[in-house]
Amino acid sequence: MSHPHPDLKLPAPLTQGALRIVPLGGLGEVGRNMTVFEFEGRLLVIDCGVLFPEDHQPGVDLILPDFSYIEDRMDQIEAIVLTHGHEDHIGAVPYLLRMRQDIPIVGSKLSLAFIAAKLKEHRIKPVLREVAEGQRRKFGAFDLEFVAVNHSIPDALAVAVRTPAGMVLHTGDFKMDQLPLDSRITDLRAFARLGEEGVDLFMTDSTNAEVPGFTTPERDIGPVLDGVFAQAEGRIVVASFSSHVHRVQQVLDAAHAHGRRVALVGRSMVRNMTIASELGYLTVPDGVLIDVKKIDDLPDDRMVLMCTGSQGEPMAALSRIANRDHRVSVGPGDTVIFASSLIPGNENAVFRIINGLIRLGAKVVHQANARVHVSGHASAGELLYCYNIVRPKNVMPVHGEIRHLVANGALAVKTGVPPERVVLAEDGVVVDLKDGKARIAGAVPCGYVYVDGSSVGGVTEAELKDRRILGEEGFISIFVVVDSSTGAVVAGPELHVRGVAEGEEKLAEIVPEITKALKEAAAGGNADARQMQQVVRRVVGRYASSRLRRRPMIIPVVVES
Repeated sequence: MSHPHPDLKLPAPLTQGALRIVPLGGLGEVGRNMTVFEFEGRLLVIDCGVLFPEDHQPGVDLILPDFSYIEDRMDQIEAIVLTHGHEDHIGAVPYLLRMRQDIPIVGSKLSLAFIAAKLKEHRIKPVLREVAEGQRRKFGAFDLEFVAVNHSIPDALAVAVRTPAGMVLHTGDFKMDQLPLDSRITDLRAFARLGEEGVDLFMTDSTNAEVPGFTTPERDIGPVLDGVFAQAEGRIVVASFSSHVHRVQQVLDAAHAHGRRVALVGRSMVRNMTIASELGYLTVPDGVLIDVKKIDDLPDDRMVLMCTGSQGEPMAALSRIANRDHRVSVGPGDTVIFASSLIPGNENAVFRIINGLIRLGAKVVHQANARVHVSGHASAGELLYCYNIVRPKNVMPVHGEIRHLVANGALAVKTGVPPERVVLAEDGVVVDLKDGKARIAGAVPCGYVYVDGSSVGGVTEAELKDRRILGEEGFISIFVVVDSSTGAVVAGPELHVRGVAEGEEKLAEIVPEITKALKEAAAGGNADARQMQQVVRRVVGRYASSRLRRRPMIIPVVVES
């Protein structure tokens, strides 16, 4: 298997007749999925999603793909193709469309409905092109065929991209549930037909490549939820992704069977389920739904709350409930169900919420103690079937951390794909397809783009480091007035401390050292205010490191009089 080299250079210009594939997100992480295809100067984008921040990224709301590779080529984009409606595949579309609003957005009925509602909030009127499985559409040099795949959201599609350079089959996120709730299975007959035609590059979902066997069917969740509902005494709170239509359907059905009413909690949950119901993807039993404002009118043993926050997002409904910062409350006798899997990196945040809910007296049911969720991704056994059915010439694992990509590549090799034809790429690594062979051609800059409030890309890694220091090590500011001609200290040093356990009284012992260092600097001719600030920073930094065993942020302010 070919591995990207850390010292890859910028790729050479694309040769005549070759297809270039540039992943800008989703390879090396779970989320932020986006891939750019280039042929003869024209571009096609498949998916444009977000990544949710981890604990070491304080204050960040969302993480976007890095658009710098295409920001000067927006007029060359033929279309944005959405494989399905999850946030990690559609969430960054509004930010891309800020650069050019009339890019056609191609997707299934539900995917387009979800993105249209999101774009309305961003005051963007999109150009939508609805497609369905079995259809073919041409966008410039890109001839696209859409294939039904089963996932944890209805209407998911795989995409076959035909160009004169060859055919690429991109699975999107998928699994092979043989008894799905909506009876819409992954179309392996289409996969086989495309394989007979000749798939030059197979881009396959890697998220569950390390998991042996087959992913559990969605239908197995229903009886488990039914059992939890039967035993629950008080309120039931179910947390899931706001776009997980199948899971919400199962909760509605269980609630109806046990004489309970359901209130949707969270703006995105209400928006998405309203859309799914209007389009016929969600069947709501008569009389089951109730407005969240009326939940206090019902006894607790007749109430179910379906909310967001299954990944520990700090502003989501469940996090606020656990922190007693929401109109909905839980306590002894109540049951909370986490009906989703843990996205890598979110474990600490989720367990913190679980502990908070248990502390409030609630019973918490999650994937570790009950089968209340099944994955939406193909496990190793299903991936092996796909490789044997498609028989691709080249394989490029996508959608997953490095360990997932490597495991997926190893599965391809087991089915007979030559190791040199398995391309393990990461975000920004450029892959060229020509004459039936895929090879790594270089790499383009591809970093994280942070959304922080209304700021997009304004927060840098250096600023995040400052935030971590402030949160973990504290803050010391020193104010000094010096004589502009002699450099002698006129007033101060005055210290202000935040987040340092020792406090200002303890740090007062360093004042003589600061004064002495400033006097020596002035005697040596270093009377410039900037140089004086560096002197103060060094003295305080050495003291904090040696005496306090910490590295706080140090802000010296030297004023000349």
